Amino acid sequence: MFSPVERMVAMRYLRARRREGFISVIALFSLLGIALGVATLIIVMAVMNGFRHELLARILGLNGHVNIFAAEAGPLTGFDALAERIRGLERVRLVAPTVEAQALVTVQGRATGAVVRGMRPADFAHRGTLADNLVASGGGFGDDRIAIGHRMARRLGLWAGDSLTLVAPQGKTTAFGTIPRVRTYEIGLVFDVGMYEYDNTFIFMPLDAAQTFFRTGADGVTSLEVFVDDPNDMAPVRRSLLIELGVDARVVDWQQTNRSFFNALAVERNVMFLILTLIILVAAFNIISGMIMLVKDKGRDIAILRTMGATRGMVMRIFFLSGASIGVVGTLAGFALGVVFCENIETIRQALQSLTGATLFDAEIYFLSTLPAEMEWNEVLQVVAMALGLSFGATLYPSWRAARLDPVEALRYE
Repeated sequence: MFSPVERMVAMRYLRARRREGFISVIALFSLLGIALGVATLIIVMAVMNGFRHELLARILGLNGHVNIFAAEAGPLTGFDALAERIRGLERVRLVAPTVEAQALVTVQGRATGAVVRGMRPADFAHRGTLADNLVASGGGFGDDRIAIGHRMARRLGLWAGDSLTLVAPQGKTTAFGTIPRVRTYEIGLVFDVGMYEYDNTFIFMPLDAAQTFFRTGADGVTSLEVFVDDPNDMAPVRRSLLIELGVDARVVDWQQTNRSFFNALAVERNVMFLILTLIILVAAFNIISGMIMLVKDKGRDIAILRTMGATRGMVMRIFFLSGASIGVVGTLAGFALGVVFCENIETIRQALQSLTGATLFDAEIYFLSTLPAEMEWNEVLQVVAMALGLSFGATLYPSWRAARLDPVEALRYE
């Protein structure tokens, strides 16, 4: 496509002489701008993808994809028979009865709120997010032994084998008035799922103990958690459940529960993509300005080339190659920088955090304890293609202007 002469002349124009130093500086800043723009865009998109993926994996790993509630306020009774009906539906993988309510935790005069979730030990073992992230064991999960998050344990000065006291929100009515219902439980497991909300506020206890503590009755639970084969395709499962259950229960899937949160993430992701694309666009405009100045400075050289037999197409290709080289090198440099940064982002964060002494990714604010980054290669290729397209587009007008230069006029004014 480009002859050896065209490549030689184009590369020679990119090496500045003394009086062309300013043009070379513009070219350098254009290259750096494109590289930083591409790298930043790859890193930010990877972090946002990783953030969404990690949150989704933890939310779906700890909560049912669909929750079945009683049609009216109160516990869901006859849940075992209802669970058997649901297990027979297509695409349903697991059905777990759950009792969930809030309670007050007290330890040696200290008190804090907690979300208590009761489930059967077998269902607890099937939650890989929980069962695979245990950091301490003091007898396991069952009977009156419960599981708490490591952040709550550390905050209250507890560990596996210790005990804590739970106070139920509904008191017990007696002849002397309402008195609180209090029960002490042994900590059998301590977990660390890497999500601040669960590690700091959730307590898991056996289902029968939760039924007794929250007085739902042996035949009552607050909900049935349904796990399906593909949580991203909820419409068929939801239809099947509505047909099977009718008006006997309410069906709420995870997309309905977390719609506003994930919609906000999607909007933020699109806005960040648009804003960071402007960095690459500004760098492309720098290429235009630098190439226009180069064409003006090389007017005499263009005239000499034309008188020696160079066609307008050849002149256009020379300047196109000069400008495109800046975009290609900048894009490849940005691609390499972005990929390397994403692959080592947590190590880099830890190093910067140790160096500055500042918390760069607070789990209490961002929900996760580590900084995630997940590159989607189709998005990375789109960023690279966009950067190359803007770079090539930025060279067209200066190249066309160079090709249209009249050699007679150029030599006359030299």
